[in-house]
Amino acid sequence: MMAVQTATAREMMKELMVWTSPQNVKVYRRHGAGDDLFGVSFADLRKLARRIRTDHVLALELWESGNVDARLLAAMIADPGELTPATLDSWIDDVDYYAISDELAELISRSPLALETVRRFTASPGEYRRACGYAALAAALKNGVDIPDDECRGYLRIIEEEIHASPNRARYSMNSAVIAIGVFKPALTADAKAAAARIGKVVVDHGDTVCRTPDAATYIEKALARRKQ
Repeated sequence: MMAVQTATAREMMKELMVWTSPQNVKVYRRHGAGDDLFGVSFADLRKLARRIRTDHVLALELWESGNVDARLLAAMIADPGELTPATLDSWIDDVDYYAISDELAELISRSPLALETVRRFTASPGEYRRACGYAALAAALKNGVDIPDDECRGYLRIIEEEIHASPNRARYSMNSAVIAIGVFKPALTADAKAAAARIGKVVVDHGDTVCRTPDAATYIEKALARRKQ
Protein backbone atom coordinates (compact mmCIF):
# COMPACT_ATOMS: atom_id res chain seq x y z
CA MET A 1 0.00 0.00 0.00
CA MET A 2 1.28 3.49 -0.86
CA ALA A 3 1.63 6.07 1.89
CA VAL A 4 -1.40 8.32 2.34
CA GLN A 5 -0.24 11.90 2.87
CA THR A 6 -3.03 14.08 4.26
CA ALA A 7 -4.54 13.75 7.72
CA THR A 8 -8.03 13.50 6.24
CA ALA A 9 -7.00 10.66 3.95
CA ARG A 10 -5.27 8.84 6.81
CA GLU A 11 -8.41 9.19 8.93
CA MET A 12 -10.54 7.84 6.11
CA MET A 13 -8.26 4.83 5.67
CA LYS A 14 -8.56 4.12 9.40
CA GLU A 15 -12.35 4.34 9.12
CA LEU A 16 -12.37 1.94 6.19
CA MET A 17 -10.25 -0.48 8.22
CA VAL A 18 -12.85 -0.43 11.02
CA TRP A 19 -15.39 -1.80 8.56
CA THR A 20 -13.20 -4.70 7.50
CA SER A 21 -15.23 -7.79 6.65
CA PRO A 22 -13.28 -11.05 6.26
CA GLN A 23 -16.30 -12.63 4.57
CA ASN A 24 -16.53 -9.81 2.04
CA VAL A 25 -12.79 -10.06 1.44
CA LYS A 26 -13.25 -13.69 0.41
CA VAL A 27 -16.17 -12.83 -1.86
CA TYR A 28 -14.48 -9.85 -3.50
CA ARG A 29 -11.30 -11.81 -4.10
CA ARG A 30 -13.32 -14.46 -5.93
CA HIS A 31 -14.50 -11.60 -8.15
CA GLY A 32 -10.91 -10.56 -8.84
CA ALA A 33 -10.34 -7.80 -6.27
CA GLY A 34 -6.79 -8.81 -5.38
CA ASP A 35 -5.15 -8.68 -1.96
CA ASP A 36 -5.13 -5.02 -0.86
CA LEU A 37 -8.66 -4.62 0.43
CA PHE A 38 -10.68 -4.43 3.64
CA GLY A 39 -13.90 -5.86 2.25
CA VAL A 40 -16.10 -2.88 3.11
CA SER A 41 -19.59 -3.51 1.78
CA PHE A 42 -20.77 -1.43 -1.16
CA ALA A 43 -23.71 -0.26 0.96
CA ASP A 44 -21.31 1.13 3.58
CA LEU A 45 -19.08 2.69 0.93
CA ARG A 46 -22.10 4.50 -0.49
CA LYS A 47 -23.10 5.70 2.98
CA LEU A 48 -19.61 7.12 3.37
CA ALA A 49 -19.81 8.73 -0.07
CA ARG A 50 -23.13 10.38 0.80
CA ARG A 51 -21.61 11.74 4.01
CA ILE A 52 -18.53 13.10 2.24
CA ARG A 53 -20.41 14.18 -0.89
CA THR A 54 -17.73 15.53 -3.24
CA ASP A 55 -14.09 15.88 -2.25
CA HIS A 56 -11.76 15.70 -5.23
CA VAL A 57 -8.55 16.20 -3.26
CA LEU A 58 -9.48 13.37 -0.91
CA ALA A 59 -10.41 11.19 -3.89
CA LEU A 60 -6.97 11.69 -5.44
CA GLU A 61 -5.29 10.78 -2.14
CA LEU A 62 -7.43 7.70 -1.60
CA TRP A 63 -6.75 6.49 -5.12
CA GLU A 64 -3.00 6.73 -4.55
CA SER A 65 -3.30 4.37 -1.56
CA GLY A 66 -3.72 1.45 -3.96
CA ASN A 67 -6.38 -0.06 -1.67
CA VAL A 68 -9.47 -1.46 -3.44
CA ASP A 69 -12.00 -0.04 -0.98
CA ALA A 70 -10.30 3.36 -1.04
CA ARG A 71 -10.29 3.43 -4.83
CA LEU A 72 -13.96 2.54 -5.00
CA LEU A 73 -14.72 5.35 -2.56
CA ALA A 74 -12.46 7.70 -4.55
CA ALA A 75 -14.52 7.09 -7.69
CA MET A 76 -17.69 7.78 -5.71
CA ILE A 77 -16.56 11.14 -4.26
CA ALA A 78 -14.38 12.57 -7.05
CA ASP A 79 -15.65 15.73 -8.70
CA PRO A 80 -16.69 14.93 -12.29
CA GLY A 81 -16.01 18.52 -13.23
CA GLU A 82 -12.42 18.36 -11.96
CA LEU A 83 -11.43 15.28 -13.92
CA THR A 84 -8.73 15.61 -16.54
CA PRO A 85 -7.75 13.23 -19.34
CA ALA A 86 -4.41 12.70 -17.59
CA THR A 87 -6.10 11.67 -14.33
CA LEU A 88 -8.48 9.34 -16.10
CA ASP A 89 -5.67 7.74 -18.09
CA SER A 90 -3.61 7.27 -14.93
CA TRP A 91 -6.53 5.82 -13.00
CA ILE A 92 -7.68 3.39 -15.66
CA ASP A 93 -4.11 2.16 -16.11
CA ASP A 94 -4.20 1.16 -12.42
CA VAL A 95 -7.43 -0.84 -12.72
CA ASP A 96 -7.43 -4.63 -12.68
CA TYR A 97 -10.81 -5.23 -11.00
CA TYR A 98 -14.10 -4.73 -12.82
CA ALA A 99 -15.94 -3.20 -9.86
CA ILE A 100 -13.52 -0.27 -9.84
CA SER A 101 -13.76 0.01 -13.62
CA ASP A 102 -17.56 0.15 -13.38
CA GLU A 103 -17.50 2.76 -10.61
CA LEU A 104 -15.06 4.83 -12.63
CA ALA A 105 -17.36 4.51 -15.64
CA GLU A 106 -20.25 5.94 -13.62
CA LEU A 107 -18.05 8.89 -12.63
CA ILE A 108 -16.98 9.46 -16.24
CA SER A 109 -20.61 9.47 -17.37
CA ARG A 110 -21.26 12.52 -15.17
CA SER A 111 -18.21 14.39 -16.39
CA PRO A 112 -17.90 17.04 -19.12
CA LEU A 113 -15.32 14.63 -20.54
CA ALA A 114 -17.87 11.83 -20.90
CA LEU A 115 -18.16 11.66 -24.69
CA GLU A 116 -14.47 12.29 -25.30
CA THR A 117 -13.50 9.58 -22.82
CA VAL A 118 -16.03 7.07 -24.12
CA ARG A 119 -14.66 7.55 -27.62
CA ARG A 120 -11.06 7.12 -26.49
CA PHE A 121 -11.56 4.22 -24.13
CA THR A 122 -13.85 2.15 -26.37
CA ALA A 123 -11.22 2.33 -29.11
CA SER A 124 -8.58 0.79 -26.83
CA PRO A 125 -7.63 -2.90 -27.05
CA GLY A 126 -6.84 -2.96 -23.31
CA GLU A 127 -9.25 -5.02 -21.23
CA TYR A 128 -10.21 -2.56 -18.50
CA ARG A 129 -9.83 0.60 -20.57
CA ARG A 130 -12.21 -0.83 -23.18
CA ALA A 131 -14.51 -2.26 -20.50
CA CYS A 132 -14.64 1.11 -18.76
CA GLY A 133 -15.34 2.90 -22.04
CA TYR A 134 -18.35 0.76 -22.88
CA ALA A 135 -19.59 0.80 -19.29
CA ALA A 136 -19.32 4.59 -19.38
CA LEU A 137 -21.31 4.61 -22.63
CA ALA A 138 -24.07 2.60 -20.96
CA ALA A 139 -23.99 4.81 -17.85
CA ALA A 140 -24.05 7.99 -19.95
CA LEU A 141 -27.16 6.82 -21.80
CA LYS A 142 -28.81 5.85 -18.52
CA ASN A 143 -27.98 9.28 -17.08
CA GLY A 144 -29.46 11.13 -20.05
CA VAL A 145 -26.29 12.22 -21.83
CA ASP A 146 -27.19 13.21 -25.40
CA ILE A 147 -25.24 10.80 -27.60
CA PRO A 148 -26.31 11.09 -31.26
CA ASP A 149 -28.24 8.15 -32.74
CA ASP A 150 -25.73 7.82 -35.57
CA GLU A 151 -22.89 7.50 -33.11
CA CYS A 152 -24.77 4.83 -31.18
CA ARG A 153 -25.43 2.96 -34.43
CA GLY A 154 -21.70 3.06 -34.98
CA TYR A 155 -21.09 1.54 -31.56
CA LEU A 156 -23.56 -1.24 -32.34
CA ARG A 157 -21.65 -2.05 -35.54
CA ILE A 158 -18.31 -2.07 -33.74
CA ILE A 159 -19.63 -4.22 -30.90
CA GLU A 160 -21.12 -6.70 -33.33
CA GLU A 161 -17.82 -6.96 -35.20
CA GLU A 162 -15.46 -7.02 -32.21
CA ILE A 163 -17.21 -8.32 -29.08
CA HIS A 164 -16.27 -11.97 -29.38
CA ALA A 165 -12.59 -11.16 -29.96
CA SER A 166 -12.42 -8.55 -27.18
CA PRO A 167 -10.93 -9.19 -23.71
CA ASN A 168 -13.07 -10.84 -21.06
CA ARG A 169 -14.47 -7.93 -19.04
CA ALA A 170 -14.73 -5.78 -22.17
CA ARG A 171 -17.16 -8.35 -23.58
CA TYR A 172 -19.43 -7.90 -20.58
CA SER A 173 -19.42 -4.09 -20.88
CA MET A 174 -19.97 -4.23 -24.63
CA ASN A 175 -22.99 -6.45 -24.07
CA SER A 176 -24.25 -3.96 -21.47
CA ALA A 177 -23.81 -1.14 -23.98
CA VAL A 178 -26.03 -2.96 -26.49
CA ILE A 179 -28.66 -3.22 -23.77
CA ALA A 180 -28.35 0.46 -22.85
CA ILE A 181 -28.69 1.56 -26.46
CA GLY A 182 -31.78 -0.62 -26.84
CA VAL A 183 -33.37 0.69 -23.65
CA PHE A 184 -32.42 4.37 -23.61
CA LYS A 185 -32.41 5.16 -27.35
CA PRO A 186 -35.99 4.34 -28.45
CA ALA A 187 -35.22 4.99 -32.12
CA LEU A 188 -32.54 2.30 -31.93
CA THR A 189 -34.33 -0.39 -29.94
CA ALA A 190 -34.93 -2.54 -33.01
CA ASP A 191 -31.34 -2.03 -34.17
CA ALA A 192 -29.98 -3.07 -30.77
CA LYS A 193 -32.16 -6.17 -30.59
CA ALA A 194 -31.18 -7.16 -34.15
CA ALA A 195 -27.51 -6.68 -33.31
CA ALA A 196 -27.92 -8.76 -30.16
CA ALA A 197 -29.51 -11.56 -32.18
CA ARG A 198 -26.62 -11.57 -34.64
CA ILE A 199 -24.06 -11.45 -31.84
CA GLY A 200 -25.60 -14.45 -30.11
CA LYS A 201 -24.34 -15.74 -26.79
CA VAL A 202 -21.64 -13.63 -25.17
CA VAL A 203 -19.23 -15.77 -23.16
CA VAL A 204 -17.66 -14.05 -20.14
CA ASP A 205 -15.56 -15.80 -17.52
CA HIS A 206 -16.99 -14.65 -14.18
CA GLY A 207 -14.58 -16.79 -12.18
CA ASP A 208 -15.73 -18.66 -9.08
CA THR A 209 -18.99 -16.70 -8.80
CA VAL A 210 -22.67 -17.09 -9.59
CA CYS A 211 -22.68 -14.07 -11.92
CA ARG A 212 -24.08 -14.52 -15.41
CA THR A 213 -24.00 -12.51 -18.62
CA PRO A 214 -27.52 -11.47 -19.65
CA ASP A 215 -28.94 -12.13 -23.09
CA ALA A 216 -29.10 -8.60 -24.48
CA ALA A 217 -32.27 -8.91 -26.56
CA THR A 218 -34.22 -10.52 -23.71
CA TYR A 219 -32.93 -7.98 -21.21
CA ILE A 220 -33.93 -5.07 -23.45
CA GLU A 221 -37.49 -6.39 -23.68
CA LYS A 222 -37.76 -6.88 -19.92
CA ALA A 223 -36.28 -3.47 -19.14
CA LEU A 224 -38.64 -1.71 -21.53
CA ALA A 225 -41.61 -3.57 -20.06
CA ARG A 226 -40.62 -2.43 -16.55
CA ARG A 227 -40.30 1.18 -17.72
CA LYS A 228 -43.90 1.09 -19.03
CA GLN A 229 -45.30 -0.04 -15.67
